[in-house]
Amino acid sequence: MKLFVTNRFYYSATVLTIGFAASYFFPALLIPVKLVFFAFMALLAADFLLLFITGGEVSCERELPERFSNGDDNAVVLRITNRYSFGLDVEVLDELPPQFQMRNLAIVLTVARGETRLASYFVRPTARGEYNFGHTNVLVTTKLAMINRHFKAGHEQTVKVYPSFLHLRKYELIAFSQQQSIEGQRKLRKIGHSMEFDHIKEYTPGDDPRHLNWQASARRGHLMINHYIDEKSQPIYNVIDKSRPMKMPFEGMTLLDYAINASLAISDIALKKGDRAGLVTFQHKPDTIVPAQKGPKQMYVLMESLYHEKTAFTEHNFGMLYAQITAKITSRSLLLLYTNFESLYSLERQLKYLKLLNRKHLVLVIIFRNTELDGLITNGAGDLREVYHQAIAQNMLNEKFAILQLLRQHGILSLYTTPQSLTADVVNKYLELKSRRAI
Repeated sequence: MKLFVTNRFYYSATVLTIGFAASYFFPALLIPVKLVFFAFMALLAADFLLLFITGGEVSCERELPERFSNGDDNAVVLRITNRYSFGLDVEVLDELPPQFQMRNLAIVLTVARGETRLASYFVRPTARGEYNFGHTNVLVTTKLAMINRHFKAGHEQTVKVYPSFLHLRKYELIAFSQQQSIEGQRKLRKIGHSMEFDHIKEYTPGDDPRHLNWQASARRGHLMINHYIDEKSQPIYNVIDKSRPMKMPFEGMTLLDYAINASLAISDIALKKGDRAGLVTFQHKPDTIVPAQKGPKQMYVLMESLYHEKTAFTEHNFGMLYAQITAKITSRSLLLLYTNFESLYSLERQLKYLKLLNRKHLVLVIIFRNTELDGLITNGAGDLREVYHQAIAQNMLNEKFAILQLLRQHGILSLYTTPQSLTADVVNKYLELKSRRAI
């Protein structure tokens, strides 16, 4: 049993103390103050009897989803039940995981006798992993509001935070509602594409004799030929750099988490479009590789793989990446490479490997735009120090544009985007390449 006094108790006790002190100088006040004191004690006793002797209780159950979506608002529902024979004012204090750093979350509501009410709040995780919720503390008060009774409800719960999946439906609707023929686009010649079997038909003059089906021809007594169509299912690989540059934070999340969220969204859309989705991660050495496959199970495999990915304070090694992709990925694929080059020199060191990859595959290099640099450049300079800051920011921005220009000069596709717009921009670029038959 835990009892806490309320603010009304302290206010009343303060008034009584002042009254007794004043009656020392004005004896006529003593009797009225004593009457008020006895009334105060009677109310306090009545409040105690109502909360502790009547045998009622208040329970609270926390309803959590099976998993949280990283970077999104996730709902937590509290189910509060009043088993007293009268209404109560209830204040709920939930013990949140330390990752949220929220210590002032309090939900106040009125619950009638025998009533069950639902209350909810939202939390936004910014890192993948396990989040541990503690107990739920419930403070109940009668209309007298002299004391609180504390109930420790619920139990400890653990929720895993996975890459963002709440907005998959939104991006799916965008992908399937967009026009597939955009003015000004042209189809590109596909290099090294494959054919898939469609059906067997009778041979007609002009058909490629290399596709004759001799077994079917023997059964039918005349020439039969296999009919093939361009393979519609293309392999799409999200290639994620997990090195030190991807540790850079933006709005509480790292660039790696933004890349992982975008990878999950583009994989979902690619699978819905009939393509095969795969995953490659690397840093100073090759790491995870998930072969591109079709089917609903592939999303589960990708989500579990992305959940465990962590960045490291190491340099990226594109030479090892090239060796891994060459050995493991034999068919021409679209490689969505999430990385971050901060200087032209860092790109020049890895450019030869990007060129080699681009010969066998279609490489799209995704580079992040530093929005803080934009803010420094657009804001006015108030003193000489801010002028220097603006000059440095402009120089870094020019370096980014030089990186993009160098990639274009060598025929490598690039996408320059902010972390907040990453998912939408990658989805649009994938749809553009798909409509141009570049993959």
